[in-house]
Amino acid sequence: MTGAKEASPAELEAMRQAIHLASERLGRTTPNPSVGCVILDRHGNAVAEGAHEFPGGPHAEVIALRRAGEAAVGGSAVVTLEPCAHTGRTGPCATALREAGIARVVYAVADPNPVAAGGHSRLSAAGVEVVGGVLEQEARRANRFWLHATTRHRPYVTWKFGTTLDGRVAAADGTSRWITGPESRRDAHELRAMHDAVLVGSGTVRTDDPHLGLRHGVTGRAPVRVVLASSANDLPSTARIWDESAPTLLALADPGAAVHLPERVERVSVPTAAGRGVDLEAVLKELHARDIHSVLVEGGPRIAGSLLAAGLVDEVIGYLAPVLLGDGPSAVADTGIATLADRIRLDVLDVRSLGQDVRITGTPERTAVCE
Repeated sequence: MTGAKEASPAELEAMRQAIHLASERLGRTTPNPSVGCVILDRHGNAVAEGAHEFPGGPHAEVIALRRAGEAAVGGSAVVTLEPCAHTGRTGPCATALREAGIARVVYAVADPNPVAAGGHSRLSAAGVEVVGGVLEQEARRANRFWLHATTRHRPYVTWKFGTTLDGRVAAADGTSRWITGPESRRDAHELRAMHDAVLVGSGTVRTDDPHLGLRHGVTGRAPVRVVLASSANDLPSTARIWDESAPTLLALADPGAAVHLPERVERVSVPTAAGRGVDLEAVLKELHARDIHSVLVEGGPRIAGSLLAAGLVDEVIGYLAPVLLGDGPSAVADTGIATLADRIRLDVLDVRSLGQDVRITGTPERTAVCE
């Protein structure tokens, strides 16, 4: 496979735009990938673009080709994922590109799905020049949920929390609303809209009575709400999370014990892990089987600590407020780390201001970007 050094300046610029298009659709296309495409005419001018909008809909290449029309003949297609070579709910994009008269295809990431892969070979065999690996890491980031689920067979896990500057998620008396400002809260709801599911533990349900829907002017598909509980005995039947506004999944060692909860709450049986409640890997495997490719963790310190200890956190987003409490629960509980040498270090991807708060995004150093 050839790399970015063989892409022209115009193709590199087009790829950056295609990556932007893909990133805007991240989380909105499950169970399909988020893909962007830009068409250049034979002179290297961008004439059309497209992004995969929704599952079952036309792929990015097809949308861009339709918009380009005859200008695509003899031109280039710049796309974030290797064009597919199979027929599913839509036809193979490799065939569509060839039939449209595209002379050159530049893509970022090879398709890891063996069912759909092979577009590179099919296009080359048809006489189309193909270049792969262009801005690959940036394109992986824009499609990380699907790539992760496809290669690792579990959802991509984002742990989100809001904390004071001294690391507290609540005061000593348990009050926590609101540590962060309105800008951070809206941003957190944008994160919810991006993910397929949002996950909390039974303690959060009892203490905070969260709804986990979309508010603060954020619209879109509400995520599946997932509750982890070792026992259902102390889960209140009137909790807001059981309402009909979005599907709710209760993961329990003994689902039959939740007879006092509304029937619309789906129960699923998962094994327990010694000393740490339900088996988190089993929960993620169950979610993956339901075509859930991304999970936003909004649970308390214990769930965060358990996920970190198990190496199951792929991304961390922390909202830091300019507030000091000095006492109260911290953002994360026991991770099994006893010495500084074993600390979990983050590779910082982004730091930005949200009102008076600061949002930091990072990935654990041990987590590769969806290889």
